[in-house]
Amino acid sequence: MKKYDFDTIIDRSQTSSLKWEKYKETDIIPLWVADMDFRSSDPVREALIQRSSHGIYGYTLPPEELYEVIISRLQERYGWNIEKEWMIWLPGLVSGINISCRAVGSRGDEVMTVTPAYPPFFTAPGNMNRTLVTSPMISEQDRWIMDIDHLRSKVTPRTKLFLFCSPHNPTGRVFSEKELSDVVEFCLENDIIICSDEIHCDLILDKTKDHIPTAAFSPEAADRSITLMAPSKTYNIAGLGCSFAVIPNSSLRESFREAMKGIVPHVNLMGYTAALAAYKYGHTWLTEVLDYLKKNHDYVYSSIKSMDLLQMYPVQGTYLAWINAAEIKKKNPAAFFEQYGLGFSDGYDFGEKNFIRLNFGCPRSLLEKAMDRLHYSLRNL
Repeated sequence: MKKYDFDTIIDRSQTSSLKWEKYKETDIIPLWVADMDFRSSDPVREALIQRSSHGIYGYTLPPEELYEVIISRLQERYGWNIEKEWMIWLPGLVSGINISCRAVGSRGDEVMTVTPAYPPFFTAPGNMNRTLVTSPMISEQDRWIMDIDHLRSKVTPRTKLFLFCSPHNPTGRVFSEKELSDVVEFCLENDIIICSDEIHCDLILDKTKDHIPTAAFSPEAADRSITLMAPSKTYNIAGLGCSFAVIPNSSLRESFREAMKGIVPHVNLMGYTAALAAYKYGHTWLTEVLDYLKKNHDYVYSSIKSMDLLQMYPVQGTYLAWINAAEIKKKNPAAFFEQYGLGFSDGYDFGEKNFIRLNFGCPRSLLEKAMDRLHYSLRNL
């Protein structure tokens, strides 16, 4: 018997929710920013209530037990053995992306990534006076893959950092061991540091796939990796702001710390509290939510497959569907679908103007309503 209810629609309209405020006082269903419309697990909620009842909310250090839980988790799930000293706490993963750009290289150096890409990958290099270089992924056999030869053709002596997203947002790819090998070899041969955003690593929907941390691939990969992780997407606690970087190389770790100084605030005490409860006691919730997300994915995938003008590939990881809407021949597909009550992420922000990104981390009834509207919008082209 299931313990958690993911079917009930919970009203978020009075909570200043970023996701829902965007379309307040409209009949547009928010299916954009990556948080889920599900209550967090009972252990997380109970831990927050207990900590709140203490009544003193001063500056807070990361609990020793949280280090222990994460170290154990990474070893058990991924066979990745890390040390406490390698970890640096962050109030959000996006700050980690920006700090990585600041910590590696110098003004005017190049930061490379593949497209489509999570929007901060586009903005972080410029924020830190670096130059962005992009390489498009290739659509091949129901999946998106990286074009390593094209990446090699774009490298210059000033290319210092590769921003990598694994599992990949927005395409939903869980990269194979061979693909990781290619990325690591490419970075090794060109003396490039890898910043690996692995925030969706626990959200694997395809049970034939396994997430492999980039730094766990080889000692050489570890020596040039900044790995960014968080419980926020996995346990739906993004608003509590707790993330961390794992940096085995002591020199690179010190550069990262230096780049943070005076800019990056500490994690708040509720973030630490929620992270510990989620990682320590959230297994049942995570198991059940993954099952629910997989069924939501299958429903969305079959629905999109039945629509001649839209195309998507199966999502291997994340709860985000990357949908090709080029055939509707609209200048801005996201804006077009808003007219029919659908609030998708605009593919333009990810580097692909003819795409939309759909967040299927919501109750099924809301998703069914959205698919009905999507069908209707295409019939009215």
